[in-house]
Amino acid sequence: MNVPRLVIAAPSSGSGKTTVATGLMAAFAERGLAVSPHKVGPDYIDPGYHTLATGRPGRNLDAYMCGPDLVAPLFAHGARGCDLAVVEGVMGLYDGASGQGELASTAQVAKVLRAPVVLVVDASSQSRSVAALVHGFASWDPQVRIGGVILNKVGSDRHEALLRDALEESGLPVLGVLRRAEQVAVPSRHLGLVPVAERRGDAVGAVGAMREQVVAGCDLDALMALARAAPALPGEVWDAVAAIGACGGPVPPPSSVGGRGPVVAVASGPAFTFSYAEHTELLTAAGAEVVPFDPLRDEALPPGTRGLVIGGGFPEVYAAELSANAALRKAVAALAESGAPVSAECAGLLYLARSLDGLPMCGVLDAEARMSKRLTLGYREAVAVSDSVLAAPGTRVRGHEFHRTVLEPGAGADPAWGMHQPERRVEGFVRGGVHASYLHTHWASVPGMARRFVERCAG
Repeated sequence: MNVPRLVIAAPSSGSGKTTVATGLMAAFAERGLAVSPHKVGPDYIDPGYHTLATGRPGRNLDAYMCGPDLVAPLFAHGARGCDLAVVEGVMGLYDGASGQGELASTAQVAKVLRAPVVLVVDASSQSRSVAALVHGFASWDPQVRIGGVILNKVGSDRHEALLRDALEESGLPVLGVLRRAEQVAVPSRHLGLVPVAERRGDAVGAVGAMREQVVAGCDLDALMALARAAPALPGEVWDAVAAIGACGGPVPPPSSVGGRGPVVAVASGPAFTFSYAEHTELLTAAGAEVVPFDPLRDEALPPGTRGLVIGGGFPEVYAAELSANAALRKAVAALAESGAPVSAECAGLLYLARSLDGLPMCGVLDAEARMSKRLTLGYREAVAVSDSVLAAPGTRVRGHEFHRTVLEPGAGADPAWGMHQPERRVEGFVRGGVHASYLHTHWASVPGMARRFVERCAG
């Protein structure tokens, strides 16, 4: 596969990667190019802005959850048929999974993809020192090819001249200079940026501002030339149908009325925005008819629902509205009580609890949820400890936790996972057809979970 590609990285978080990456995606899309957007790591929010900029699904490249060997195939799947791929990095260029070297770092992904790196440097509080910083990052790992620098938050023409003079001896070209601009700021809260689905109109304006700033300050032709210098990428292209087939042979044709597969309702809308594009693709490949619904507005599940998937998001922000939709809460509880497969991650777990911050939820699980000041964040290694609609006991997964809530469980459910990193504990709920947990997983690494879920829906 020979798709021009760039990795947008930085020395640290907060340097402006999202502004530059999203602005570049939008700028090249405005030129009529098909741009494939990608994000290193487990982040669900940035890909929403990438999708808005390009009109294509934002996709994650996570070497921890999916393994390094799956990064290039998943990239190739997303970038197939595109003119350019832009990959936004995570944290600092060389930062990865805690205590595990380069694993899951932007540098590792860049090496796997054989992609040139553009280093975005926050220059707001430095001048000549920028040369030492850039030299250090460029020389740290010879296998990482830094092809140029974009200077962000530059204060004035004089400041720009000092920075350019300092970088002349580095041998790395300055590919862009962005001035300080408040209009590209995206509002944040307790878990990061506010998702696109919650501020659609404002988000469109923010992406437009990012595009304008990048067009005004960056050499798009030089950036495209750098992207085209990336060598051909060998290896397979990930395919959802093949991944499902590899879990146990070809999927049998739908046997339900009209030849349709079982309807799997997938929660969407502003309260449930955390989802990987490959999850829907795998459910469809396994034979399901995937139908989205919005728990904030829809008072019933989609007709013929045989299974329910509720991913992550911000139910704590919308607790009052979710609670007020009593008709849907009853429908979800009835579906769960019938034994139908239900998969809930993080926000979905909270929605299935008896209450969230004192407001009634679906009552599927004997548990009370509330907001906490403590952030729970990090990669996890886990093994299934109970037989469920997603996994047989002993199934090993890697996942990610990211929440500021706590759950006070009651009785009547078995644990879902046994955690092995960073500490040993059990977590989650398995009761009847319900599998609910704080753990976010990426089904591309365990496609058997999608197949098992759809088979239980069809059974």
